[in-house]
Amino acid sequence: MLAVNRFWHKAGRTQRHTGASMGNSCINQLRFLIFLIASLAGAYQSNGFRYLSPKPRVPLFVFGDSIYDPGNNNYINTTPDFLANFLPYGETFFEFATGRFSDGRLIPDFIAKYAKLPLIPPYFQSSYRQFVYGVNFASGGGGALVETHEGKAIDLKTQLRYFKNVEKQLRRELGTEGTDRLLSNAVYMFSIGGNDLLAPNPIFSSFSTEEYVGIIVGNFTEVLEEVYKAGGRKFGFLSLLPLGCLPYVRAHNAEGNGETCVKDLTDLAKSYNAALAQKFKQLQKQLKGFIYSNFDFFNAVSQRLSNPSKFQGSEEWMLW
Repeated sequence: MLAVNRFWHKAGRTQRHTGASMGNSCINQLRFLIFLIASLAGAYQSNGFRYLSPKPRVPLFVFGDSIYDPGNNNYINTTPDFLANFLPYGETFFEFATGRFSDGRLIPDFIAKYAKLPLIPPYFQSSYRQFVYGVNFASGGGGALVETHEGKAIDLKTQLRYFKNVEKQLRRELGTEGTDRLLSNAVYMFSIGGNDLLAPNPIFSSFSTEEYVGIIVGNFTEVLEEVYKAGGRKFGFLSLLPLGCLPYVRAHNAEGNGETCVKDLTDLAKSYNAALAQKFKQLQKQLKGFIYSNFDFFNAVSQRLSNPSKFQGSEEWMLW
């Protein structure tokens, strides 16, 4: 998924969200934004945010891959393919490379902005005083499976372990009651799964597509349940985009001369999205208080690919 941000995110040039209606894609965007911002900003405005204040806080905890990575990969031993610490990354907003796989800001950066939060820092760059606003654990190349880009990116279960480290430190500083309140008020954002489907994985060949997708969803679900046990109740998800239409996938498609999408990969993304959507519904029934918003990233990107003139020249073209 490293190439996703290189092509789709020009966020540094997108400073605000337009009110223009462009069909279901925009409606889905608005629903996703309203859910997250209402969850964050509502409590922010009523409770305030002051370091070490006894009042409830509404932090934003972020997990995932390159779509959400704010620079965690800068701090791990990896290869240049998994780094974004050089230009043109970061050139349009930060004016230097931060480690984001974008020339500007990422989705969590905009969510934080609209919710009147500071930029959520990478886990390896954060301190306790920033934990009250949230932490970003995402890693470019990371997957729900440990085997995905193993040794080169931070997998989801390791991200969960880092989250538990944050939880422990919060409990030492805020006490049980204060931490329970903070974690239950928080919003948890996830973008994961694309690398598990794209990266060469020896275990893939041992299973049918349905079984392999089930394994990925199962690993993801285990992490969600652990976050829920820690107190998480409000979740925001990003579905996979059409993987077969990624520029580097198309460029390596010998049959289409780089001009056509790879149907098998796109169908794989569809299968994953459908399985995950069903799992979210199950979790909502099984876990008391579990609420979520699942943004249809697949449809948003598909519309722009199939009808670019409808979005060209609008800030909606770049999704955020």
